[in-house]
Amino acid sequence: MTTILIDDEKLAISRLKRLLAEHQSFIDIVGEAYNGIDGLKIVEALQPDLIFLDIEMPGMNGFEMLAQLTYSPMVVFATAFDEYAIRAFEENSIDYLLKPIEKERLEMTIQKLRKTSSSFDNQQFLKLIEQMRPKKEMVSISVKTGDRILLLRLEDISYFEAEDKYTFLITTEGKKYLTDYTLTNLEEKLPDSFLRVSRSFIVNSRLIKEVQKHFSGKFILFLDDRNQSKIESGIKYAESVKSLINN
Repeated sequence: MTTILIDDEKLAISRLKRLLAEHQSFIDIVGEAYNGIDGLKIVEALQPDLIFLDIEMPGMNGFEMLAQLTYSPMVVFATAFDEYAIRAFEENSIDYLLKPIEKERLEMTIQKLRKTSSSFDNQQFLKLIEQMRPKKEMVSISVKTGDRILLLRLEDISYFEAEDKYTFLITTEGKKYLTDYTLTNLEEKLPDSFLRVSRSFIVNSRLIKEVQKHFSGKFILFLDDRNQSKIESGIKYAESVKSLINN
């Protein structure tokens, strides 16, 4: 199982790596992060099968990080605090380990995972993992600006635009940020309030204040944002725009 370790204590990660080394035929550590913000970024980028996740971390705790994820891996919590146990299992976690993690206790966790996987072939196991992952609706998107990572709420995004090989998002305030997603990726992840209207644009339909017919079956969409944006729809997306009008 591809695995990422997320903990703000480097010594805790080092100890966990040593313990997991005995199970390297089953656990493949592909990355690590030392806070929730970096954890969010690496999980979205690598999409592992499993994460070992601390709870109390500066900036963004483990629960807050999970709430921001658009991709949901299986989770084993590893923390020094036992008061989070009930909430941890409400998050569909596989297990809850108290620090310092003991070798024997970790082996019980590994056995849980092994027992599940041994009952199925690989394809069935991947399907089971997918079924066990909680389905979370995307509510924000992370963007990098300089040395910072911003979490932008979807309601504050006016539209997404593809330019050459890049995809940008434009906020309701008119700010423009580069994203790591393609429009196709975004179509799969965004809620229904975002509408693909052309090969180059996905718009926040809640900001559409006016629709005008254009030539060749196209439409012009007027958005209620700071820039008073105007988006031209594509011919093949005409039915999507019409359905929006009819609603």
